[in-house]
Amino acid sequence: MRKITRKTKAVTAALLVLVIVLVTMFATASSGNSSPVLEPIKVSSTSLIEPAAFDAAVDLHYEAYQANYADKPRPSSTQVIEAESYASAEGMEVKRIHTYEGASSPVIQTDDTGSIHWDITVEEEGLYHIGMRYFPVEGNGSPIERELQIDGKIPFEEASRLVFPRTWKNQLPEVEQDARGNDLRPRQVESPVWQESVFRDSEGYYKEPFSFYFTKGKHRITLVSLREPILIDYLKIYPEQEIPSYQEVAQEYVQQGYRETRGHFVKFQGESANLKSNPSLYPLNDRSSPGTEPYHVSKIRMNTIGGVNWKLPGQWISWEVDIPEDGLYEFGLRYKQSAVRGIRVVRTLSIDGSVPFKEAATIPFNYDGAWQVGSPGEDETPYRFYLTKGKHEIKLELTIGELTETIRTVRSSIQQLNALYLKIIMITSTVPDPLRDYELDKKIPELQEVFMKQSEVLSQAADHMDQMVGGASGSTAILRTTSYQLSDLGKRPETLNSRLKQFKDNVTALGTWLLSVSDQPLEIDYLYFKSPDVKTPSASTGFTDKVTHEVMSFAKSFSENYNAVSDANAKEKQVTVWIAAGRDQAQLLRSMIDNSFTPQTGISVNLQLVNPAVVLPATLAGKGPDIALTQSDVINFAMRNALQDMTEFPGFDEVKNRFMDSAFAGFRFKDGIYAIPETQSFPMLFYRKDILDEMNLDVPKTWEDMYNVIPELQKHNMDLALPPNTVFETMLYQNGGAFYQEDGIATDLDSEVGINTFQKWTELYTNYKLPIEFDFINRFRTGEMPVGIADYTTYNYLTVFAPEIRGQWDFSALPGTEGENGVVRHDTLSTSTGTVMFKNAANKEAGWEFIKWWTDTEAQVTFGREMESILGESARYAVANKEALAQLPWSAKELKQLTDELQWVVGRPAVPGGYSLDRHVYNAFYEVYTEASEPRETLENYVRTINQEITIKRQEFGLPTK
Repeated sequence: MRKITRKTKAVTAALLVLVIVLVTMFATASSGNSSPVLEPIKVSSTSLIEPAAFDAAVDLHYEAYQANYADKPRPSSTQVIEAESYASAEGMEVKRIHTYEGASSPVIQTDDTGSIHWDITVEEEGLYHIGMRYFPVEGNGSPIERELQIDGKIPFEEASRLVFPRTWKNQLPEVEQDARGNDLRPRQVESPVWQESVFRDSEGYYKEPFSFYFTKGKHRITLVSLREPILIDYLKIYPEQEIPSYQEVAQEYVQQGYRETRGHFVKFQGESANLKSNPSLYPLNDRSSPGTEPYHVSKIRMNTIGGVNWKLPGQWISWEVDIPEDGLYEFGLRYKQSAVRGIRVVRTLSIDGSVPFKEAATIPFNYDGAWQVGSPGEDETPYRFYLTKGKHEIKLELTIGELTETIRTVRSSIQQLNALYLKIIMITSTVPDPLRDYELDKKIPELQEVFMKQSEVLSQAADHMDQMVGGASGSTAILRTTSYQLSDLGKRPETLNSRLKQFKDNVTALGTWLLSVSDQPLEIDYLYFKSPDVKTPSASTGFTDKVTHEVMSFAKSFSENYNAVSDANAKEKQVTVWIAAGRDQAQLLRSMIDNSFTPQTGISVNLQLVNPAVVLPATLAGKGPDIALTQSDVINFAMRNALQDMTEFPGFDEVKNRFMDSAFAGFRFKDGIYAIPETQSFPMLFYRKDILDEMNLDVPKTWEDMYNVIPELQKHNMDLALPPNTVFETMLYQNGGAFYQEDGIATDLDSEVGINTFQKWTELYTNYKLPIEFDFINRFRTGEMPVGIADYTTYNYLTVFAPEIRGQWDFSALPGTEGENGVVRHDTLSTSTGTVMFKNAANKEAGWEFIKWWTDTEAQVTFGREMESILGESARYAVANKEALAQLPWSAKELKQLTDELQWVVGRPAVPGGYSLDRHVYNAFYEVYTEASEPRETLENYVRTINQEITIKRQEFGLPTK
């Protein structure tokens, strides 16, 4: 064979680079021939590979759908479709129930998976609303979600996720108090009732319900189950209903002869709400003002409701009020809107299920740091409401109101700018050469036009917000900053190389702004209906009361202990439990103990909230607890003979069956198990469906698939998020390897499997140049990292903090390795925390009873659901109990993905000296990565160091070393 010279290699490499550059330029030039739609309201795709695909996606948004059918008639006919008349169902078992909770006709129950179809005949062509009467049967406690299809197709993107809330209430009619006289937060329980809901945007970006276009003739309506089962009474197709203005209603009052009442003042406390749409809308404590009812200078009183928990569109609270006399009343409330400066939060007021007049649909509440008392009205004249004698339901629902158009416009702008950003980095990468001219204005012809247009759009949005609040609003700062930058980039596109990161940061900040401006919290002390002749109550008390409040509060702060979560004066304390978590978690556990554990067992618990760092020092000093929760470093306590072996207790095998064997891996030492699992988390593969679809890429099922995806993404200057530690352990165990030899006497990384895996692992980062450190969540949002491996709890953050890509991403099992038998192995390691009992516990039998209760399904489900109701979806509990995992608010599809992967999960082993393994494996990795060392030799050198440290530790604790 002819010898290849160094010069020949260089020429070949240069030609190869030239070909790649020409192909990239040709592809880029071709993609620029058809510009994306620039109208800010009509854009829908958040990522852009080809403009044709982008333009095709525009019509999926309701905005475009609405525009397409704007000239269609709005018939006056109404059609009720009885649920039991369904034509067929797929993937579910439909149950027909003759009577249920007062329903006047038979109803049906549909599952949380599958689809159900109704065939209808429309007599008149036109635009109709669609409504449904439903009853939320028992499920996992999360809102019900359905996808709507008409004639087999989703009419627009927003119809792919329709949300129907459940109804909740306080478990007990009166607020309970602890032994210190402080109110306990009432537990929220589901209180299902029949509800009639119109199909509308779940994000609140549209004020009016959706209108659907039907031609005259036969049609099929399909509801696809996404989450939770539901009972359906009927569907209703009906025309748009015009709500009269207050002026029209006031004229009707005169015509009907309604008169003002006199001398009545009907007050009802906010915390005594009848029903609410979310369990997070529980009573709150406010001690900022002596005017808040009920009031105590030092004790905790649950005396308000709402606050930062009442911030998402669609959330509502209802109260029941007893009116003493027919006639006209004024409505008012004592409220505080101190969380959102520069924005007027909005609520919709409905009475007995209907909005009384148009202005009541958007009642604004202005910002102020203090409590306010106000009545909705115009020109300082409160609106009058006609109420008959007797009970009425008053409901306040969060709506974005006049901000909807501004938010939709900014959302559209973000989507266009994100699409443009992806086009730019496909040419320049995320770190462009500042000295190179990429000729972006030629390769992306629409570049300057998009910059200038979106600059104008954001500037107009900022002006509109200023007009709404009657002056300069602090909420518009990022809009104006980004508008200025876009305008400057439009005039000087050649500066984009050095300003690309700033451009990306501003677009990311716009996404954060979109999330924050949609949050509209409002805290309510009390509400009232009063006769017009009755004086409006004052928002605050007098100067003397305020001074007294401040002085007494200061004085009481020396004697009240607000960090205590149990009765420090209790005489009988049989079990002392330490919890290293937040106060919300500690208070919830305290409530569960008082309501469940102690009444069932007669065992009292001294629960203490502590810093995790104090557990080990306190134990060594002989001042530790009997039981500690949420411990991860179990092995260090166990090998020092500080923990109780759980296998010695009766019923251990029954408790052990609640969990996967993998959850105990880090709790084993010698022949004992020294903790009972609480949480268990493991990685999953997250991916952007929209980007993979546009690039015609499948979700990688194996590592071979992953190797094929890497170059496809990289040639568009996109990255994969493959955290080195997770990738190594996953590859190692999928190929039959392990971290340690039997009994942890030495590491097994110097086996042939270990060395081969180490070599493949390092090649991923040396040959494919994958990033080692990255901010996955933010880069996943922008589309720079459309595929990545992350702990499954990342789902919680993406759900809450990335609403702009909702529905455009998913997760699945990790890429696997095909074995000799053809089975694809998806092994990966998990991390667990557990409950431990200390060796010197005073009453071990009582402690074991507590551990059995705490790790049981009922307690873990209660804790998980309650924490999510308090803190929202971002607090989804990574529970280790198998049955409890199935009862948390995961959809059927999500739960199947998690449980399928859980079958492959291997526990992370813990051995004396094990800390040296992670440390030196990374040392070996970085030596290969930075110094191009030979992988086998490098790993073998570090294996000797790891084994030496393991041997030293085993000798220290009297363990065999051979």
